Amino acid sequence: MKSHRLLLSAVVLMSISTLVFAQTDTQKSNAQKSFDKLKTLAGSWKGHVTTLPPEPSIEGKLTQVSFRVTSMGNTLMHEMTMGGRPDDPITMLYLDGDRLLLTHYCDAGNRPRMVGKTSSDGKTVEFDFLDVAGGTEYGHMHHAVFTVIDANHHTEDWTYMMPGDKPVHAHVDLQRTK
Repeated sequence: MKSHRLLLSAVVLMSISTLVFAQTDTQKSNAQKSFDKLKTLAGSWKGHVTTLPPEPSIEGKLTQVSFRVTSMGNTLMHEMTMGGRPDDPITMLYLDGDRLLLTHYCDAGNRPRMVGKTSSDGKTVEFDFLDVAGGTEYGHMHHAVFTVIDANHHTEDWTYMMPGDKPVHAHVDLQRTK
């Protein structure tokens, strides 16, 4: 009889813990869910960039991207290097209350911020321009989209606003290397 009560107690406790974890997941904000999805990109990636209109300095170049979860899981660092370029821009993704933010430390010398939102299927996180710190005389990054295709494949779309508000769109189709 005592073993039946112990078994019943264990089953009840497991049911309650399952319910608590399920409620916790459903209580996550869309920003938190988006951030968790982007953190699955941690690792190294490579692919080629295409631009519209064609930008000869980067068109077709091999691009390497690394994602690293840092700051005790509170920040995702994105670093992109491209063949022949002397430097690499850094992008930090993080939660700010109920918002998912992106700050891009641009090689144009400024720091645009963007706010993320997730598509209804949960595979795409799109970042819209919020503001920029630093000068924009050389242009600034204005929009970014991350689409997770599967565990080893994702795409990135970046829109750079040239002086005079002329957009250049860059698309990178990336495969995981590790």
